[in-house]
Amino acid sequence: MSEVKKVMGPASYFPSIEKKYGQPITHWIALVQKQKGMKHMEIVQWLKTEHGLGHGHANAVVAYCLAAKPA
Repeated sequence: MSEVKKVMGPASYFPSIEKKYGQPITHWIALVQKQKGMKHMEIVQWLKTEHGLGHGHANAVVAYCLAAKPA
């Protein structure tokens, strides 16, 4: 039997983000990656204000993107 790993952390929100907002997660990641020089909560607020994401969804996308950023 193969073991199925449960997705944890910010990525666990991705299916509901795609379903609720009708865009693939790559769309949201690309938008966040373009926000140079902005802090985490500034990007979260931008996603909420400009794109209508809820706080939890915006926070998950930003957290995922910033964690994946090369050091």
